[in-house]
Amino acid sequence: MYSWVLGVALALSAPTPAAPSDPVMQPPAQVMALPPALQDEFRRKVLAGRPGQMQKLERLVHFVFDADALGMTYQDDATNTVAESYATRKANCMGFTLLFLALAREAGLDAYPQEVGETLTWREVGGTIYRNDHINAGVLVATDRYTLDVAGDLVFSLHPPVRVSDERLLAHYYNNLAIEDFLHDRLAPALELMAQALALDESYAPHWSNAGVLYLHNGDQAGAERAYARALSLDPRNASALLNVIDLARRTGDHAREQAFRERLARVQQHDPLQQFIRGLDYERLGDYPHAIEHYRHAIQLHHDEHRFYSALARVYLLSGDTRQAGKALQRASTYSNGATRAAYQAQLQDLQKDLQTP
Repeated sequence: MYSWVLGVALALSAPTPAAPSDPVMQPPAQVMALPPALQDEFRRKVLAGRPGQMQKLERLVHFVFDADALGMTYQDDATNTVAESYATRKANCMGFTLLFLALAREAGLDAYPQEVGETLTWREVGGTIYRNDHINAGVLVATDRYTLDVAGDLVFSLHPPVRVSDERLLAHYYNNLAIEDFLHDRLAPALELMAQALALDESYAPHWSNAGVLYLHNGDQAGAERAYARALSLDPRNASALLNVIDLARRTGDHAREQAFRERLARVQQHDPLQQFIRGLDYERLGDYPHAIEHYRHAIQLHHDEHRFYSALARVYLLSGDTRQAGKALQRASTYSNGATRAAYQAQLQDLQKDLQTP
């Protein structure tokens, strides 16, 4: 079991990089500001010749990714402003979304941020699980909606993206930076950044749960209690906040409260395929394959068409020596996938069938 869980950090899984020097917090107005040099280059390469809306969008995508323009590359920990992304040519999903939105709006496109919600991406640092949300950009051209997602192949969520406000987007940005500072033992700036996130949008439960963790590590137990309560008032089923309350009750020796919230969390997890999948991973790491199989199968019952659930089930069946069941799970994984992923599953199936035919 992990001692506590911090719910949201909008960057995909990666080893924690070496701590940089203390960053300066950019005011909200500067986060999406276009540097003059970028603005000039964009107007020359994208807006020249008065293109139509669809042509603007196509040119914009090429401008962001082509080597003879920005040539942007993905970097997990690069929660950059637009100016920083332009200077470094690196960004994570947050940085890409900020850059894309700023440029799309410069082109006169109807572009907006989208929130994907809890995903099957997380990272573990020092016994703490950081479970991630995801952000991407949407564009409306005439009656057609398009999504730009630089990590779409890496992100799995149960629900489609939801359009959110710029304030919510910027709240995620400051939350992201707060988590990065916390990871590097910079608690004071992390608290300042989290305060900015909450000032921009007070309606997002995971940010309050994260704030409570920061307050607790700053010695403010009462503040942590209030933050967790606020998170649960916004989302009574928020697993991160429930886990954090459990941890706080354990720390303070309130065993009755700890047990009550454990039962409450168990009810939430019982109906959450992502939680079932993560519990399966936990048991798999411990070598408890029967319980891992149980939770992977439960995840499939709750959400039957996710190929990664079947792939994990196949892996554990193989580890437990049941190659026939592994083959069935791989076949299902192949059925619910496509492209290169399906080809990889088919190759695994062929290898497995060869093994079964070998005397």
